[in-house]
Amino acid sequence: MNKIDFSKGSGLVPAIIQDSTTLQVLMVGFMNEETFNRTINEGKVTFFSRSRKKQWTKGETSGNFLYAEEILTDCDDDAILIKVKPAGPVCHKGTTSCFGDAQPKGFIYRLEEIINKRIYENTENSYTNKLYREGIGRVAQKTGEEAVELVIEALKDDSEAFKNEAADLIYHLLLLLRTKGCKLEEIEEILMNRHKNK
Repeated sequence: MNKIDFSKGSGLVPAIIQDSTTLQVLMVGFMNEETFNRTINEGKVTFFSRSRKKQWTKGETSGNFLYAEEILTDCDDDAILIKVKPAGPVCHKGTTSCFGDAQPKGFIYRLEEIINKRIYENTENSYTNKLYREGIGRVAQKTGEEAVELVIEALKDDSEAFKNEAADLIYHLLLLLRTKGCKLEEIEEILMNRHKNK
């Protein structure tokens, strides 16, 4: 990360807050050098309120803190992108984001987290955990069954059934990846590299 130029905006720079999992933009605030350093040191995003003329840590009242995971600067070093794990709704109106509620795009990564959590916590009565505990053979078999069901639906005219089977296949593929110790991001990287090489 480059050194941030706080001089351009009278000591303040815009800070774009993004969900580190779904990549949804959650909010925009402003930081001065002091609040930026506090964010780095404490791991909770702290802004400078232009209206109140003082520091405020997001979540200090609601408990919905923003836990900083990665901080990037733009090409001119006068804006910050902070990828966070939000502890709850970000907007004071109760929505996921100040730009509206959660969007389905990017949810697949949240689903990957949920799968990992169910397995890690050995959650009782969890289909995910039960299937995982049955081993790679059973997970692979179930993924194959879902792939066949998707192909069958593809040859019919029921788009809703087709989409539901596609969702089933993607879920089981995520579980298969987890069982094999792979992450979805690794598969994306392969796809991206294939595209680059063309």
